[in-house]
Amino acid sequence: MRTFALHRPGRSPAAAVLAGLLAAFLLLTAGPAVAAGGIEEAGKALRQGQVYVDPAMAGRYPEARAAALAERIREADKPVFVAVVPASDQYPALTTAKDLRTRVGITGVYAIWRGEEFKAFSDGAALPGTAAASMSGAAFRAHPGDVAGTLDDFVGQALGQVKGKGVASSSSSGGVSAAAIVVPVALLALGGGGVLLLLRRSKRRKAERARAELEQLRVVVDEDITAFGEELDRLDFVPGAPGADDAQRADYAHALDCYDRAKQQMSAAGHPEQVRPVTESLAEGRFALATLTARRKELPLPDRRPPCFFDPRHGPSVKDADWAPAGAARRTVPVCAADAARLTAGQEPEIRTVETPHGREPYWNAGPAYSPWAGGYFGGGMLPALLVGTMLGSMVAAPSTAWADTGAAGSGWEGGDSSGADFNPSDFGGFDGGGGDFGGGGDFGGF
Repeated sequence: MRTFALHRPGRSPAAAVLAGLLAAFLLLTAGPAVAAGGIEEAGKALRQGQVYVDPAMAGRYPEARAAALAERIREADKPVFVAVVPASDQYPALTTAKDLRTRVGITGVYAIWRGEEFKAFSDGAALPGTAAASMSGAAFRAHPGDVAGTLDDFVGQALGQVKGKGVASSSSSGGVSAAAIVVPVALLALGGGGVLLLLRRSKRRKAERARAELEQLRVVVDEDITAFGEELDRLDFVPGAPGADDAQRADYAHALDCYDRAKQQMSAAGHPEQVRPVTESLAEGRFALATLTARRKELPLPDRRPPCFFDPRHGPSVKDADWAPAGAARRTVPVCAADAARLTAGQEPEIRTVETPHGREPYWNAGPAYSPWAGGYFGGGMLPALLVGTMLGSMVAAPSTAWADTGAAGSGWEGGDSSGADFNPSDFGGFDGGGGDFGGGGDFGGF
């Protein structure tokens, strides 16, 4: 099995870094490795080339296809690892995923075709286990019995969603040899600056990504704030009018306070996660307006409900309705009165769309950057059920990860780091002979 030798810098003193880099240099000049089979050899090959095919499976997955897949992963620079192994005692059904993850020692996504089964497992820092499960299951069902088709399909999906950087490639690019890269880095490390440079670069990448996501969110949140301000302007309520009472004035004042608070919070936001309180304030303000309207019309006061799922600018929902996005399962979503009427009449609801590189899309298909925005409107507890089967939903594994980033700048998911055997074993379950009907393991455990 031909592999592409790779090296991932660790977090060690300069001398240890130099030793690792020199070892990588020897791998680079030694030529392609040939694996004899077994967990130990598979782990070595995956750490070098990210794709491994056991000799017993060469007839099912040709070397040329494996090399092309390895190159695709290398060019994407993502921590995705693929193994094609037989269902034999060399690869125990219950422990192969854990053992390979331990041998490779890198945080990422591990896709394993074993015998006639295919499952994907992932560290939560790189990709939620539910996302790995959904993608591998879809790929397996779309290409029954086809190893190459299944792996190409899965890797294509995973590369677009997994977080973090891949491992350094041994192949040359643009006429610059890998050795020419490794040796200068080794000298930097020896001088004590290499590790610091890598840490600074990683921190800078994270900060740049956070700034880009915040600017992306700022456009959408400013639209929400403007829409709420226009609602307040249209409101024909005068606090000092003869018909106004203290309860109505309190509702009106609270709505104004929420509007002002949302503007201040957005102005002060320095990180995507700080958008969540902004949309919480807007949802609270719109509920205050709904309560004021009910008091003025002498109607029963509304129950506190989440905003309309299709567009939170529609205001608080009035009921739940069954609905399914294109290509996904039906689910129950909160809807406003107008969208409830549209659904009853067999019409499409008015869906909030946002700009993406591919044109305007519903917010749930616009990527993980919108998870803090949605989390503020709908809360972490209900968000996974609302978004299951959507792009944003694939990033929401559980209420605890209901938005993409929950800390200060630079936190959040990040794969590709060397972790050795320090990982959550429950993320790497086993095979049960079911053929991979629901795909990967990940957070779903051992099946």
